Amino acid sequence: MPSLKDLKLRINSVKSTQKITSAMKMVAAAKLRRAQEQAEAARPYSVRMDRMIASLADKSSGVGGPKLLSGTGADDSHLLVVMTADRGLCGGFNTSIVRATRKRIGALEQDGKKVRLICVGRKGKDQLRRDYASLITDTIEGVTRKKVEFSSAADIGGRLLQMYENGEFDICTIIYNRFQSAMTQIVTEQQIIPASVPEEADGVAGLYEYEPDEEGILAELLPRNVATQIFSALLENTASEHGARMSAMDSATRNAGEMIDKLTLTYNRTRQGIITKELIEIISGAEAL
Repeated sequence: MPSLKDLKLRINSVKSTQKITSAMKMVAAAKLRRAQEQAEAARPYSVRMDRMIASLADKSSGVGGPKLLSGTGADDSHLLVVMTADRGLCGGFNTSIVRATRKRIGALEQDGKKVRLICVGRKGKDQLRRDYASLITDTIEGVTRKKVEFSSAADIGGRLLQMYENGEFDICTIIYNRFQSAMTQIVTEQQIIPASVPEEADGVAGLYEYEPDEEGILAELLPRNVATQIFSALLENTASEHGARMSAMDSATRNAGEMIDKLTLTYNRTRQGIITKELIEIISGAEAL
């Protein structure tokens, strides 16, 4: 049985941990509000961008269309952009994304496809390099550490477009967590190169007239769409990270409170037992005299 001193030290240690997790919960809650507002504000723009591309693609008269829309004509090489956090202590946020990535890699390799990875976030790289170190092409860290900027998404998009022009992959898919609530994040796989055209948008093609022509607008719009979808995914991922961290720290704070109660009860019982034992020894000594 641990001594009173050991129990006291452990109680103090758990109390210190509880203070840290409680502070992290409040910080995550404050960041979550801002991140959620940004993610929700970006959704309409991303959706309208998809609809615009669908309308232009439907009206385009060019054979095959732009490469960013029609693709290379093959699907032998796949690039997966895995978006995770740079820090931990956010429950299963990073693990769920990595699990979906492993599943995706397994399915592609089973079909004989070549797979390459770009990790946006340190935690994704740390977990995937154990089994897929040879597949990791690059790692980008610090994108979501402070504030998500469109310039960061544009830089990532520019790098992907350059790789696509160089023929390094045929299809690019981003894997991230879509924010639904502080308790729920949905792992999402979204193809961004070539652009995936929403089927439900087919009916809006005849509502607009474009100048100078559809092909010219697509040539400018498709590269911008890559950066836009990456920016939207980064915002969704950031909100999901803060929501997951807030939930994890709330659970850790409550667990620490329960542990403190149990340790305090054990401490009091042990202390009472020692006092009772000392009283018995004193009474027994007095009776012996």
